[in-house]
Amino acid sequence: MGLGFAVGVLGVLILSHAAYSTIQYRTLLKITDDQFTGPPINVVVELIAGMVFCMWAALTVPGKFMSILPHSDENRVVSLPANLDFMIFNHRGKAFPLETDLKLK
Repeated sequence: MGLGFAVGVLGVLILSHAAYSTIQYRTLLKITDDQFTGPPINVVVELIAGMVFCMWAALTVPGKFMSILPHSDENRVVSLPANLDFMIFNHRGKAFPLETDLKLK
């Protein structure tokens, strides 16, 4: 667990606290019979800080991008149809069955 993951967890905790604070604020407004015009400024600041932390963690946690090797055997064309608009490549969709027995009524 690196720094990026810890910052992401902190961002989620801050967002959760902002949600709880908003719910608590609305409950207080119901008790005092006041109108809800918007969340307090501290909740807005918490939301912005939590969003920034979560976005920073989302960009740093996955790691570095790996290059795609053009001459790899995994990047080969399975079949080359006459119409080149519908070329089929190796991908995760091969795990799904090709034939479906669905009938529309």
